[in-house]
Amino acid sequence: MINTMAEADWDEVTYIRKRQPKASQLRSQQAINSAQRQGIEIETTKKYAGGQNKNFSAAKNTAKLDRETEELHHEHVSLDVCKIIQQARQAKGLSQKELATKINEKQQVVNEYESGKAIPNNQVMGKLERALGVKLRGKDKGQPLGGPKN
Repeated sequence: MINTMAEADWDEVTYIRKRQPKASQLRSQQAINSAQRQGIEIETTKKYAGGQNKNFSAAKNTAKLDRETEELHHEHVSLDVCKIIQQARQAKGLSQKELATKINEKQQVVNEYESGKAIPNNQVMGKLERALGVKLRGKDKGQPLGGPKN
């Protein structure tokens, strides 16, 4: 009986599985140079508007909203809500920046809500309500949060 292990070449290495290079590695300058040295054909394409931050799809009502009319316009925060936010913030002794940090938004967002320029967002309104402890939506605006629970 012949021992096959004795005849095996110990300098030879067998790879069971070789990892495929990632897409980013295939596009690296090193990979391109290596392919050029080996004479492999390289295809390059340029994406239309590649690297630009442009959005070409437009919503159907964009043009209508541009020509804002009385029956079709963006709703803004009402003046009573603006005053409630401002008074509650001042009562807590917070600046706009401190309140913005507390609700994880920019100072500009708080400023727009207080000046009535903001388009109401229920998520932001909820954060403001919790941070200030005052209701900003519904019939009982201006009332403290945490009324009777059923």
